[in-house]
Order: sequence, then structure tokens, then C-alpha cells
Amino acid sequence: MNEATKTTKDITKKVKIESYDISRSDETLDLAKDLAKFIKDNKLTTNVQGKEFVNVEGWQYAGSRLGIVPIVEHVINVSSPEEMKYQAKVTLFDIRHQTTVGAGFAVCSNKESGKKFYQEFAIMSMAQTRAIGKAYRNCLAWIIRAAGYEPTPAEEMDYNTNTPAAAPAPAAVAHAVPAMQVVPAEAPAVAAEAPAAPVQYATAAQKEEIIRLLNHPVITRPEKTKMLLNINRLDEERAVQAIAKLRKAIDDRENGEKAAA
Repeated sequence: MNEATKTTKDITKKVKIESYDISRSDETLDLAKDLAKFIKDNKLTTNVQGKEFVNVEGWQYAGSRLGIVPIVEHVINVSSPEEMKYQAKVTLFDIRHQTTVGAGFAVCSNKESGKKFYQEFAIMSMAQTRAIGKAYRNCLAWIIRAAGYEPTPAEEMDYNTNTPAAAPAPAAVAHAVPAMQVVPAEAPAVAAEAPAAPVQYATAAQKEEIIRLLNHPVITRPEKTKMLLNINRLDEERAVQAIAKLRKAIDDRENGEKAAA
């Protein structure tokens, strides 16, 4: 049987599987403790309004410890002339029992907040990433909750970027207040506070360049793993710095090898 004709079962037969059993609460609670430490140590969360939401890498780690791996079933282009949009479906495959144990659907669109200038491959990729997180959430949410985190993948929180505007105060309330008390002395100071500027995360082009540089032979596996685990947390400025450092490291190491030769 050649590599092209191997099925999912053939490919996963030789994968080493952890001894955790998802049907036993005592074992999965031990996993939750380990998971909490792994997520904290590797900073695999995104803070939204004071709550910690686990990034898809954290969900993938939880699944791998149970021998549950994601399989992308399809990615469909559902775009219109006015919108670039992709839909993805991911299933979860239990290597130990050789069976499908869950699935997740997700979409991504350039009409979403912050994605207006995303390239097509980035929209398609985010649809897959969200579908992976959703599939694991449907199956393993309670383990993530037991680890002390919110049971919704961080990537799904992109959907909740639209917040309703505050309703204006009823006119009757203003009339009920004496004229000299309508504007308290503290009001100007409060009004002067400007909302914090939103974080400008690394662009798709910057992430693509970082990944390209990380694939250079002189970059070590630990260096590559550490960078990939944190790539979605980089803002634009830090991404520029990371690219510059990677290029310098590659140049220095290549020149060092030539000198040694």
C-alpha cells in the first residue's frame, strides 16, 4: 500500500496514545491539571473582558493527550461579489477506538471586524482553525472548564466584536435635575478619558514571513515550536521585531557555518 492510498486508520495506527480515558472522570481531571499548567506556561490564552479563553493550540494539546486528532473534511468557498467567505468542517478521530467522536463547523469572512484587508488564504485558514476549535469544544469543553478556563475557543470570540451602543439617557431625567446640578464637577475629567486603542495584531503577510523564516534549516526545532505557539499573540510591532531577529539569526548562523568550513 503506497502513501497516497493509506486511509486515516492506516496512518494513525502507529501513533502513540496516552493512557487517559475520556470516560473516566478521575483520569480526565488529572489531565485537566496537566492541561492548566501547559496552557499557563505557554501563554495559550486570550483575555477578553477579564476572562481567559484558550487558543486552538491548547485545545489541540488536550485532544492529543486523549488520542483525538482533527481531520479537515472540507473547506467551501461561499463568497459573494460583496464578501469573501469560507466555511469549513472538521471531524475528530479517536485513534484508540478508530472511530469519529465529534465534528465542528465554522465560517470566516472579510466582513468581520479587523479582517477587511485579509488575503483569501488567511480567511480560508481562519475558517479551518475555528472549525478545529469548535469540534474540540463540542467534545472536550468540560475538561477545559475543569482546567479553569472558559469553555469557548478564543478564535470564536472574533464573532462577538459588535457591541451595542449605550442608549441615551431619557430626557425626563435631565428635566428632573436642577439646572446647576446637570453637569457635576467630575464630569469633564471622566469625559476626557479616551478609550484605549485596539491592539493591531500581526498581519497575515507578517505571519507568513515568520513561518517561512522558521522553516530555514538553521532554526532549531525548539525555537520554531516556541515561536509558533505565540505567533497569534504578536502585534504588528513585535512581528516586525521577530522577523528582523530571525533574519539576523539566519545570517549569523550561515556565516558561522561558512567560516567553520
